[in-house]
Amino acid sequence: MPTFKAPKGTRDFYPEDMAVRRRIEDAWRSASIGHGFEEIEGPTFEHLGLYTVKSGDGIVSELFSFRRSGGTDDYALRPEFTPTLARMVAARGGSLPRPIKWFAIPSHFRAERPQRGRLREFFQWNVDMLGLDDPSADAEVLSTGLAALDALGLRPDVATVRLSHRDAVASALEALGVERESMYAAFQLLDRRDKLPPEEFAKKAGDLGLGPDGLAAFDRLARIRRPITVDPAEIAAETGVPVAAFEPMVALREALDDAGVSEWCEWDLGIVRGLAYYTGTVFEVHETGGGERAIAGGCRYDGLVELMGGPPTSAVGFGMGDVVLGLVLRDRGLLDGIEPPRPTVFVLVADDVAERPAARILASLRQAGVHARRSYRATRNVGKLMSEASRAGAGHAVIVGRELEEGMVVVKDLRGGGQETIPVDSLVTMFTGGDDE
Repeated sequence: MPTFKAPKGTRDFYPEDMAVRRRIEDAWRSASIGHGFEEIEGPTFEHLGLYTVKSGDGIVSELFSFRRSGGTDDYALRPEFTPTLARMVAARGGSLPRPIKWFAIPSHFRAERPQRGRLREFFQWNVDMLGLDDPSADAEVLSTGLAALDALGLRPDVATVRLSHRDAVASALEALGVERESMYAAFQLLDRRDKLPPEEFAKKAGDLGLGPDGLAAFDRLARIRRPITVDPAEIAAETGVPVAAFEPMVALREALDDAGVSEWCEWDLGIVRGLAYYTGTVFEVHETGGGERAIAGGCRYDGLVELMGGPPTSAVGFGMGDVVLGLVLRDRGLLDGIEPPRPTVFVLVADDVAERPAARILASLRQAGVHARRSYRATRNVGKLMSEASRAGAGHAVIVGRELEEGMVVVKDLRGGGQETIPVDSLVTMFTGGDDE
């Protein structure tokens, strides 16, 4: 018989793995709801054109795309959620109340070579706010993500938000001599700043048509990283760029300060997130050790809903995947001790005639909302059954045996020790504290 393994770049989630995944998702969902976002979901696959209209035909090689047998339409498993969200907003036009505050925790798929922190199937938290063209929206979206990181045990000394503003960077590059037709190439180069050797970075910067002074200034600009509290005027002076270029960063800094998240943030003018449809604020969340990929990435994308056929709509959002976040949390011991839910009660059958009464007891406990399990072993060895209850992590064992002839059962405390014999009619009340009627 053949043996099968999970496809490369995917994961099997056993109970202990699901417990970790639910812990992360619970933090995401709680932060979203607490900040006023509503949950949505969309299809696992979309028309291929939804992705090519946003990112160009080059993205097709990165997707799991297919055509239904006998059909004429091309589809793709979703690699991200933003196009679906923009399509959903465009479909409702102006009928949605503004601002629109939505979040989702869908699965995504990328037909790429799997590597640490990047799989072919993953889960991603998406938080988006549309219809409010103000830096306060950027700050609210970002503070939602940071609330989840804080709930998971990460602090500003472990995770840093690197922020920039594409309009400010574009103005700065233009002041340094980068022509408008070369701006997208300059953004792509900035986006690869940390991945290129210095000599290759310098060569590609030279291809932008900058002179020696411009090249030196471009290199300084690419490597600017300062606390968010630093006045953008200081960055202007350091780079030789007119201060007016950095004006959009001033209001953003004030909004982040008002949201109480400044301690997490720093300016990093090399963060531009090279996709052409990004506008305004861009940011990435990195763990300070630098050993992993970005935990999250976000931006403004003010023209995307319009590109999908909807009305002009300002928008800002971020995505946070579970793969890198899980690695960061695990490396710091923040997932230790997380395990599947454990039963309050474990029902044991200690006598041949107790099988059906035990089933009724189990049903009554469950109907009262008590997490109750039972043994399915064909043995009346109470010692072995008690070991099974302990391995399940149960708080109490209910032993249904000969005492049932007198309407009694034995309840053993598996954590604190001790046991007592109580009327079977009092069992539900014991574990709910309610009135068993």
